[in-house]
Amino acid sequence: QVQLVESGGGLVQAGGSLRLSCAGSGRTFRWDAMAWFRQAPGKEREFVASITYSGDSTRYADSAKGRFAISRDNTKNTLYLQMNSLKPEDTAVYYCAAKPGRDSYEYWGQGTQVTVSS
Repeated sequence: QVQLVESGGGLVQAGGSLRLSCAGSGRTFRWDAMAWFRQAPGKEREFVASITYSGDSTRYADSAKGRFAISRDNTKNTLYLQMNSLKPEDTAVYYCAAKPGRDSYEYWGQGTQVTVSS
């Protein structure tokens, strides 16, 4: 069974940091582009950051630039998101996703809740 499992979410005060992890199992994700998305209550899911299969190129939403860092360890089949200087508006469920081809993200995790208090 192919799975992506996020962890590392929680409750943090504004200005704090969290590191999210996304562990893959059931297949290797080392050749897949991967990304983080988030969905706040009452809002649509939005892109946060992505990384190429090799890790040599990353892309960020404007809201994440300068505060978040996406990385991966292909030896561990794991994706990370380091989040610093967190703001209340970062409160959301965070999802990791993998894109085996060029078109769409086919594999999704179940999400991890991040809550930032003011």
